[in-house]
Amino acid sequence: MRRSILTSATLLLALGACRPETPAPPQAGPIQAPPAAESAPTDFIFAELDIADLQERMQRGELDSRTLTQAYLDRIAAIDKAGPHLNAVIELNPDALKEAALRDRERKGKAVRGPLHGIPILLKDNIDAVPMVNSAGSLALKDFHPKNDAFLVRRLREAGAVILGKTNLSEWANFRSIRSTSGWSARGGQTRNPYVLDRNPCGSSSGSAVAVSANLAAAAIGTETDGSIICPASVNGIVGLKPTVGLVSRDGIIPISHSQDTAGPMARSVADAAVLLGALAGRDEADPATANATWNTVLDYHAHLLPDALQGARIGVLRSKFSMHPDAAAAMEGALKVLRDAGATVVDAEIPTDGQWNDDEMQLLLYEFKAGLKRYFDAHPEAPVRSLAQLIGYNQRNAAAEMPYFAQELFEQAEAKGGLSDTEYIAARNRARRLAGPEGIDAALKAQQLDALIAPATGPAWLTDPLTGDHFAGEGYGAAAVAGYPSLTVPMGNSNGLPLGIVFIGGAWSEPRLIELGYAYEQLTRARKPPEYRPHLSSNAPAVR
Repeated sequence: MRRSILTSATLLLALGACRPETPAPPQAGPIQAPPAAESAPTDFIFAELDIADLQERMQRGELDSRTLTQAYLDRIAAIDKAGPHLNAVIELNPDALKEAALRDRERKGKAVRGPLHGIPILLKDNIDAVPMVNSAGSLALKDFHPKNDAFLVRRLREAGAVILGKTNLSEWANFRSIRSTSGWSARGGQTRNPYVLDRNPCGSSSGSAVAVSANLAAAAIGTETDGSIICPASVNGIVGLKPTVGLVSRDGIIPISHSQDTAGPMARSVADAAVLLGALAGRDEADPATANATWNTVLDYHAHLLPDALQGARIGVLRSKFSMHPDAAAAMEGALKVLRDAGATVVDAEIPTDGQWNDDEMQLLLYEFKAGLKRYFDAHPEAPVRSLAQLIGYNQRNAAAEMPYFAQELFEQAEAKGGLSDTEYIAARNRARRLAGPEGIDAALKAQQLDALIAPATGPAWLTDPLTGDHFAGEGYGAAAVAGYPSLTVPMGNSNGLPLGIVFIGGAWSEPRLIELGYAYEQLTRARKPPEYRPHLSSNAPAVR
């Protein structure tokens, strides 16, 4: 869930009185001062290796999955729980080493399952994965152990991946308050940006992005309703791919909106994101949206890693998004030159309905969150709470721990909504999807026969501020989120060492084309730089590489 849609004038008027006058002191997940950069280990034997590199080493017998998994566990202990204390990993899988050993035995028996065989992957803590907790960062669910894996987790395990653990997130995927601090949850505390530790990691897939950037796992899975993959990927210097809604099953994922929610890959390269997407995508009877997918078999996204894909491409630039930050605008100008030099035709474009869906989007999210949460709890009788109303009551009774910095205005507004048969909801849902999709992205692509639209994903990371919340610069991805269309962010530069990403947006089911364009751009620029773990932007502390 992104932050910009939560700051419209209508919402500020409606929600402005909901914040408690005197926040209680935190008793869980406090925001701590960032430690010195010197405490971060400077060497990691598997740093920046992609999935293909790791797989090749295992195929040659130079590496096994158990050794690799243990190395990441040691890295998490050194970087996440000590050292810079990134706070990206909320829970480790107690069976991770057993899973890795099983993959090694399968490899010895010539039963390699595919390119993810033996590769350790982290999951956002709103995805069911046995035997771990699924909490959405909330203390209300801190002892909730789902009995079954989410569909996408079953897909990953069938593909041979090792589930390493769960990552921290903005609590309830950043859908609790308009003054929330991205990357904070009562259960997990505050996740820190690894480039500059007092800067925000964006949300809600904060921990997934930070973990991947800091080499705590080969890759991770995030989820997005509006920006929760693209924004944290951009400000943490990695690749994030938000699929078309319906390409990846949402079964077993704590929801916000069935119209907009999707899981997707977060990785250090487009190639790794493509491999992960191939494992995640699949039809699932438990998620009717997957029946709308335009494929009959799992696509080989790896086949779309084409270094010359920009030759002859037609790309539309959303120049109105350049105003979010001057450094993002400058980086985009550099990106445009790269695209043109590679043979792409680059033209100015606009989404004719840009932003007109904001109020309708918020209405559909409020309605769908209440209904979706009830569906999730009904499917999980083992969960300790049964409804949004019970969650609101839990937070009120445990306000010192759950609401030390911000309240639950959005929970209260959602609880006040009726059912999904309400005419207000139906009208808002239909308008939002139409304005963002057919009359928005589709119209912009069709007007100039474009392959994709591009924009800065967002500005550089802001200072983490628990008192007043996020200081969000803006976004280039909102239309794709509301339409349910795919978007892909790739590193493109930096602002004083803080990463900046470019976002590629296409029509429904255009993931193959976006992967082609993003991969070709990535190969020409190689813009990703590993984090330096600086305590502050102005710090003179030595960088850790």
